[in-house]
Amino acid sequence: MSTQRFKTTIAKSGGRVFIPIPFHPNEVWGVKQRHHITGTVNGHKVRGSLGSDGQQYFLPLGAAWRRDCGIDAGDTVEVTLSPEGPQSESLSADVSDALDTEPQAKAFFESLATFYRNTYIKWIESAKRPETRAARIQEMIELLKAGKKQK
Repeated sequence: MSTQRFKTTIAKSGGRVFIPIPFHPNEVWGVKQRHHITGTVNGHKVRGSLGSDGQQYFLPLGAAWRRDCGIDAGDTVEVTLSPEGPQSESLSADVSDALDTEPQAKAFFESLATFYRNTYIKWIESAKRPETRAARIQEMIELLKAGKKQK
């Protein structure tokens, strides 16, 4: 997954302050229900999920974060963003293959926050025997298809 770097001006609409995203995350990082990101804004760490108004993606910036970083609407900033957590291409082959065969489970897995994705992967990786691992992968797929964030 590619890291995206760009310069932009922080925007404000009503009470919402946000960074407009100048690229389409589904095209760059793959189609997901929700894009959880990590990165920096003018060197200050940021993480969260991108929002969308149906036409434009944006990264909401909370008031406390802006205050602590000395950044506000109208400021021009340097932004670096990348997807957060384990991504499909970095998963082991057996997990990746299982997700590829079940698009609904894969889409739900990719929409989960990093915590939930990591929990599933750690659970699978902790299996000592190959048959236990295979059973856990199958159980994960069934849970994901059922919309379960965790076991």
